[in-house]
Amino acid sequence: MTLDLPNGHDDYDNRLRAEAGEPWGEIEPREPVKKTQIIAIYGKGGIGKSFTLANLSHKMAEDGKRVLLIGCDPKSDTTSLLFGGKACPTIIETSTRKKLAGEEVVIGDVCFKRGGVFAMELGGPEVGRGCGGRGIIHGFELLEKLGFHDWDFDYVLLDFLGDVVCGGFGLPIARDMAQKVIVVGSNDLQSLYVANNVCSAVEYFRKLGGNVGVAGLVINKDDGSGEAQAFAAAAGIPVLASIPQDDDLRKKSASYQIVGTDESPWGALFSELSRNVADAPPVRPTPLDQDGLLGLFSAEQTGGDIVLEPATDSDMRGKNAAPKKSLEIFYDEA
Repeated sequence: MTLDLPNGHDDYDNRLRAEAGEPWGEIEPREPVKKTQIIAIYGKGGIGKSFTLANLSHKMAEDGKRVLLIGCDPKSDTTSLLFGGKACPTIIETSTRKKLAGEEVVIGDVCFKRGGVFAMELGGPEVGRGCGGRGIIHGFELLEKLGFHDWDFDYVLLDFLGDVVCGGFGLPIARDMAQKVIVVGSNDLQSLYVANNVCSAVEYFRKLGGNVGVAGLVINKDDGSGEAQAFAAAAGIPVLASIPQDDDLRKKSASYQIVGTDESPWGALFSELSRNVADAPPVRPTPLDQDGLLGLFSAEQTGGDIVLEPATDSDMRGKNAAPKKSLEIFYDEA
């Protein structure tokens, strides 16, 4: 059976081919559909993320930006410096209490403000009573119910614990919730190990089609020894700021004083960090392997000159070690 096509079919087919062969024109620049920058900040516990974020968010707000700071660490200490040490009611505990009372959570129950910064804590379960990562997922579900996607902010800063590999803490990377990631580290192996793990997570999800990149490294308590700078160079990410190891900063942080302000001698440092955080593009990092990470430090610091000596079966048996008769059969030669 032969299919008869209209006379104009060949002309139409040729026009499509001709159109497909035309060179593409310039892409017309347009304003981004979503202006909010959502930035996830990761780092080893105790490295100074909360100190960095409280002062960074305060300086951003002082410079006229609308900033929302969300603590995603089960310790719920992200906002402590911002609120002078006062604990902020967490979303998860407030939701549980309200649910038992048959009430709905409203913004004023969980979001508070100071110095132009809006801040809240997701919280998490008590030790041994639940999964912290699942708490993070539940917290973001509650944020969506509160209208998270309709809020009008220039920056949303998410403070995540970096030395936990549970999937809940990798939510912004795995689900493209953030446009970029910032890591906080210092000149010590453990904090750079965590920073490298975060880079590995970003690279893993990029290979799966993700879009999140690493905007850079903030070096806290920088003693000038240079390992953190060397890590950033090896991983292919920029250093956004180096916050020095300084007794004045330590004392002010311990007494819950904000230094990210023009009224402080440290204001210029956080102003520069604010600009760098805003402008740094998300890049695809190059994570280091274990030997590469150890190579940033001298062998005296890491034991990098140790040679692995294999254990034997006798070593494992200890006092129980004794020769055993072989069950192998030997035949006399004919």
